[in-house]
Amino acid sequence: MYAYALNYLPTGHPDDSRPAYQKKPLVQAIGEDKFILMELSPKENATLTVYDRVYIGEGERDVIDHVIRMLKYNELTPSAKKELPNVLERIIKEDEKRFIALFNNPKGILKFVLGRKMSSMLGERRKGEFADFDDLTKRVRGLRHPEMIIVNIIEDKIVGGKQKEIEALFND
Repeated sequence: MYAYALNYLPTGHPDDSRPAYQKKPLVQAIGEDKFILMELSPKENATLTVYDRVYIGEGERDVIDHVIRMLKYNELTPSAKKELPNVLERIIKEDEKRFIALFNNPKGILKFVLGRKMSSMLGERRKGEFADFDDLTKRVRGLRHPEMIIVNIIEDKIVGGKQKEIEALFND
């Protein structure tokens, strides 16, 4: 299991009222598979930057000591909120095969693709599966940056606290 750093806070959370010597570094991150927001404790002397992909699964971890807790969107720092769409876009582009499947089996995303684009997409899909985002944009006239459709869907679900709806997108 992996997560992507949204924000690295070397002196702890800014809202933490404890004395500085009691604060510990933390990372606000999003899970790569289920898009769960979380707070992570980095190992001593580890430094991270936004977009760093870190291992958080079982066994030996290089950078992260442990997962502190799951977060809600409103618990993210302003910087983490700002970086969320960029990190989501990176996750989607790095695993394009997983996300093009949403357009090849479009039940969950149809309501986000409007009008002629939707009928064009369905017509092209009947001719054959889309190989990748480039193939999709070439075949569906007027559809630009399909990865951003997915970014917007996932971000809306995260902001609204609808984690189960994100999982449903991939289980249909």
